[in-house]
Amino acid sequence: MDDLTMEPGKGVDPDARSECTAVELNARRRAALAEVDNAPWSWFHVKILVVTGIGFFTDSYDIFAINIAATMLGYVYGKDQQLSTNQDLGVKVATPVGTIFGQLIFGWLADYVGRKRMYGIELMIIIIGTFGQALAGEAHAVNIIAVIILWRGVMGVGIGGDYPLSTIIPSEFASVKSRGALITAVGAAQGWGAFCGALVGLIITAAYKDALLKNDPNDLTTPDAMWRLLIGLGCVPGAVALYFRLTIPETPRYTMDIERNVKQAADDVDHFLRNGTFVVDPDATIQRVSVPRASWRDFRRYFSRWKNMKTLIGACWSWFAIDISFYGLGLNTAIILDAIGFGTPSPDLTGTAAIYENLRNICIGNLILTVAGQIPGAYVCVFTIDRLGRKPIQGMGFAVLAVLFVIMGFAYDKLNSTVGGTRFFVFLYCMCNFFSNFGPNSTVSLSPGEAFPTRYRSTAFGIAAASGKVGAVISQVGFSRLKDIGGEDHFVKHLLEIFALIMITGVFSTMLLPETMGWSLEDMSNEDQEDFIVGLAQAKYDERDA
Repeated sequence: MDDLTMEPGKGVDPDARSECTAVELNARRRAALAEVDNAPWSWFHVKILVVTGIGFFTDSYDIFAINIAATMLGYVYGKDQQLSTNQDLGVKVATPVGTIFGQLIFGWLADYVGRKRMYGIELMIIIIGTFGQALAGEAHAVNIIAVIILWRGVMGVGIGGDYPLSTIIPSEFASVKSRGALITAVGAAQGWGAFCGALVGLIITAAYKDALLKNDPNDLTTPDAMWRLLIGLGCVPGAVALYFRLTIPETPRYTMDIERNVKQAADDVDHFLRNGTFVVDPDATIQRVSVPRASWRDFRRYFSRWKNMKTLIGACWSWFAIDISFYGLGLNTAIILDAIGFGTPSPDLTGTAAIYENLRNICIGNLILTVAGQIPGAYVCVFTIDRLGRKPIQGMGFAVLAVLFVIMGFAYDKLNSTVGGTRFFVFLYCMCNFFSNFGPNSTVSLSPGEAFPTRYRSTAFGIAAASGKVGAVISQVGFSRLKDIGGEDHFVKHLLEIFALIMITGVFSTMLLPETMGWSLEDMSNEDQEDFIVGLAQAKYDERDA
C-alpha cells in the first residue's frame, strides 16, 4: 500500500487506487469462475438438471401430444372424421411459429433483465396456453380449431422462451468437464416427453375403451373428452416445476458480468458449491465494476469480427438444417406406423371400434419409434459428448443422416414394395432418429450456449434456436404442400432426397463452429479476461442501477 500513498495531505492517487482495485477484482473474478469450472458434480447440479430438464420434457410432451390429439379432434370436429389439410397443418405449425418469437424475445430478455427474473415466466405462458387449449369451445361465430391454433401459438411463445433459459442456466453453472453432459442431459428430456405423451395417450385410450365401444357409432363425444384430458395433463409437470423455477438463483456469471457485482457473485459461488444454497444480504453494500456492457454498438462491434460471426452463422444454419429433417421425420411418422403395422385399422372394423383401434395403434407405434431411436441416441450423446467433442459428434451425425436419407429417398419405391424392404425402411427410419439425437439434434444447442460472452450468450442462443424453428415451419408447410405431388405420398421420396442435401450443408456449417470441449466459457468468448474489469463503475451508473 505504500506505493499508493502520495505526499502527506494529498491523499491517495485515484489512478493508482483504480489500478489496484481492477487487479484485485479481476483476480477475484477469475478465482470465482475457476471454482465453478473445476467444481465436482454435486446435488446442486442434479437440481439444475431436474428443474431445467422438466422444461424440455413439458415442451416435448405438448408438441408431441397434438399428433395424437389432432386425430381425436378430427373425429369430433373434422369433415368425414378427420381434419382438413389446412386445419391439421394449422394446429401443428402454430406452436413452432410462436416458438420463433419466444426464442428471440426471451433470449434477449434473459440477457437484459436476467436469467432468474425471466425463468418461470415462460413456464406460466406454457401452462396458460395448454390450459386454454383444453378449455377451448365453439360457438356460432367461433371455430374451435381456430381457437386451438391461437392457444397453441401462445403456448409456443412460452416454449420458445424455455429454450435459451433452460440451456444457458445449466451452461453457466456447470463445470468444464461436465458442461456438455449436463446440457445434453437437459435436452434428452425431450425424448421422455415424447414417450410420456404417447404413454398418456395409450392410457387414456384404454381408460375410455368401454365408453367408446358402448357408444352409438355416431356419438363422438368420448373422443372430445379424451383429447382435452391428453392436452390438459401437459400442465402438470409445468405446475410442479414452477415453484423451483421462481426460486432458482441467478447465475454467478450474470451477477458478475452484467449486474457487475463481483462480491455477490463470489459469495454465491462459495455458498452453492458448499451447500447448494444462496444467501443474499439485502443490507450489503453493492459495489459495481466497470466491464464491457451490452449495447447495439457493442453488439455490432463484437459480431463484426469474423471469428465471432462465423460461430453465429454456423450455429444458425446447423440448427436450421437439423430441424428441417427432424420435423420432416415427425411428419412422416404416419407412413412409418402403417409400415410396421400400427397405422390405419383393419377395414373390417367400423364406427367407434375403428376409432379405438386407430388411436391405440398410433400411441403404441409412437412409443416404439421413440424407444427405438430418440431416447437411446440422446443418452449415447450425453455419455460421449465430453469425451469425443461437440464438432466430431455433430459432423458425424449430419454425415450419417445424409447417407441414410440418400438410401431412403432413392430406394423408397423398391424398399416399400416388399415386406422385407419395408422392415429395412423402418430400421433406417429408427437409425435416422438415433443419429439425429446422437448428433446435431443434441449438439446444436451447445455452441451458442458456450461460445459467446455472458452479455450476449442468451441473445445469440435465441437467434440460433429461432433459425431452427424457421426450418421446422418450412419443413411442416413444405411437406404438407408437396408430399402429394404426382399422387398420394408420391413426392415423399424426393423430400427425403432434399433432406439428404440439407444434411450435407450441415456438415459444412459444423466446420464454422469452434470446438468448445475442455474450454471455459470465458476462454471461448474471444475477449481479454485478464483485464476484463477496468475498475469501479462511475457513481452515475450506481445511481442509475439503484
